[in-house]
Amino acid sequence: MSTLRVTAERLTVHAHSDADALELAQVGLYRAVVAKGVYRTGDWAVYIPESAVLPEDLIEELGLTGRLSGAKRNRVRAIRLRGELSQGLVCRPEALAGVDLAEAHAAGTDFAGELGITKWVPEIPLHMSGDVVPAADLLPWIDVENVKRYPDVFEPGEPVVATEKIHGTACLFTFVAETGEEFTSSKGFAARRQGLARAEDNLYWRAVTAHGVPKAAREIAERYGAARVGVFGEVFGSGVQDLGYGESGRSERPGYAVFDVAMEVAGQRVWVDAADLHGLLESVGLPAVPRVFEGGYDADALLAAAGGTETWSGRSVHLREGLVVRPVRERHSDVLGGRAIVKVVSDDYLTRKGGTEYE
Repeated sequence: MSTLRVTAERLTVHAHSDADALELAQVGLYRAVVAKGVYRTGDWAVYIPESAVLPEDLIEELGLTGRLSGAKRNRVRAIRLRGELSQGLVCRPEALAGVDLAEAHAAGTDFAGELGITKWVPEIPLHMSGDVVPAADLLPWIDVENVKRYPDVFEPGEPVVATEKIHGTACLFTFVAETGEEFTSSKGFAARRQGLARAEDNLYWRAVTAHGVPKAAREIAERYGAARVGVFGEVFGSGVQDLGYGESGRSERPGYAVFDVAMEVAGQRVWVDAADLHGLLESVGLPAVPRVFEGGYDADALLAAAGGTETWSGRSVHLREGLVVRPVRERHSDVLGGRAIVKVVSDDYLTRKGGTEYE
């Protein structure tokens, strides 16, 4: 998931294709449906992104009672309004009436706390949970931001690699060379430096064991002289999320594919370059997420490529979640303040019916 930030943004307003009383307010590459005439291009407003959970008073103020998502009707998610995709909310809350939004934007102010907005975190189903153990040495995963919020991470034409974003549950495995310890965790538990206790019926341990992840991590550590190796993969299949990819999450060998590898070498954490990742994984016998594109960065082309059908099964059994885009060689992004990496999510995936979103 992306990080939650509620920020002041300058708008670009577009006509709605099929509604005279509505318009589209653009923030980055996101567009949110708004009432016609409320905003003009160049105006400043507050942008509340998807996966935000709003307090009741703000919901009432914005006239959204009963119109949001979730059991409590308080969560922002993407919807289609008269055929146009609407992502997030554009508003000017009364609590910020005296705030200079242009200055707040320049300062990078996050209004989430002031407005009582929190990030939606899906509950972990029992079959995907387990007993937890301390895991201080576990290498955590990161939040990958959406290219629509941060469209300037890559320069046009910059060499990038795009891999398919598989809809499952993130599975983190860390091998510690000095002690021989092995940790497995989900993204949510790992953020709290907790691992999942080894158990035959645990989804994550079943996946890493069946696919030989511990042996592969040891081999990588020996090859590079790494103190720690983190293998980041996706566990998927029927019974994990609503998209199954022709795999079964209930079997002894759930669907599993690696999307990243990190190492601690000479006290520094390094990520394996996208250009080298698939070759490394093949050499140690680990399955990799499908590579969809390699070439010069083109935002419009990648937004289009995020749609369509999945490629893992080879049979296009359902829609594609999207893509993850990285530079061919790892680099720092001043825009993100960290790794240069973004996700591109399919519009059809966002608006599908009956979807699940477990971490």
